Amino acid sequence: MGIAVSAPRVKICGVTRLDDANLAVEGGAWAVGVIFYPPSPRSCSLDAAVQIGRALHRRAEVCGVFVDAPLDDVIMTADAAQLTMVQLHGREGPSYCDEVARRTGAKVVKAARVRSKADIQALQAFRRVHFHLLDAHAEGVPGGTGETFDWELVRSRRSQVPLILSGGLNPDNVGAAIEATRPWGVDVASGVEAEPGRKDPVALEAFLAAAREAAPAAVPAP
Repeated sequence: MGIAVSAPRVKICGVTRLDDANLAVEGGAWAVGVIFYPPSPRSCSLDAAVQIGRALHRRAEVCGVFVDAPLDDVIMTADAAQLTMVQLHGREGPSYCDEVARRTGAKVVKAARVRSKADIQALQAFRRVHFHLLDAHAEGVPGGTGETFDWELVRSRRSQVPLILSGGLNPDNVGAAIEATRPWGVDVASGVEAEPGRKDPVALEAFLAAAREAAPAAVPAP
């Protein structure tokens, strides 16, 4: 694993429509996230995800987001939608993550909802995943809250696993978030929406521009 100096990559999450996926990638997004968690207002149908996976093949990473889903469901969905990344946003353990990587061939992102340094340190158990993602904590809600967490907590992180920062990011604060945490990538869903599941083209473009213009940071390259 080497060290690259660049602006962080951008993942646009909560995408439910092919038009929004194309808009994100044309604007420079590294990855598009589709959520397979039915309670989420941004949950994506399998049919729409298949369309997105086909259209973005070799153009961008397509990341499926799951919350404590049965392993066989993850495998089936990853194959059908041609997922290149799988984000696990629940209580999945290291062995589950290893099995997802082995059976799908996709990169694995393990997410944590952050309240304290302990939540960040707990990710140390996930040394073999491709990325760690830090999100804000809200009781009973796995993500997409639009809330930030205390970015100063990231200073306690010692892992060499590339970090994706999430939680309440938007065009106005992403630059400060990058400066404070120096992540490998940033992730946004509600911060670029017209409504849940539908992106605002102006906000999307502004977010991508703000991330590009953020001070370059030395970040680990997978």
